[in-house]
Amino acid sequence: MGCFLVSRSIWTRLTDKELLAQCQIDTYRASGPGGQKRNKTSSAVRLRHQPSGIRVIAEESRSQFENHRRALRRLRQEIYLRCREPFAKDRSSGSGAAMDRLPLQTGPRSEQFWEAAARTLDALTATEGHLRQAAVALGVSTATLVSFLRREPKVWTQANRIRQEFGLRFLRAK
Repeated sequence: MGCFLVSRSIWTRLTDKELLAQCQIDTYRASGPGGQKRNKTSSAVRLRHQPSGIRVIAEESRSQFENHRRALRRLRQEIYLRCREPFAKDRSSGSGAAMDRLPLQTGPRSEQFWEAAARTLDALTATEGHLRQAAVALGVSTATLVSFLRREPKVWTQANRIRQEFGLRFLRAK
């Protein structure tokens, strides 16, 4: 399902303007609650990131500007979630001290969280979905890894997709 490219780190470091230049942007009228104004204005935004094929929408606000901002934030999150990069199991080679300690205590609102989630999912992919091996590769306990994965439902779902690809059982929710 995910793109296995070295481009994730490039895409996530682009400015909003540079990332949007790689997208097809559609605006449309959203249906649902919100009154007459919502049905009269094209405030919903759909972004299609051409290089990765990832599509996101934002339509909850009556403001096209606000929906545009939300869609861009969601696009970055989806790139972190779906695009895998090779995981270097030998941590002494070039990753530096900053990457040695993943910020596994951060929350989903932090940009650092999504970078840590991507690297964690990379480790899970590199170890063919095995939690214990991924935890060792990341330098954390299995319990810490599972706790981190549970923090955000989208990360938990992606971890289960990775495990499914390798024929492993789904992780059980609490």
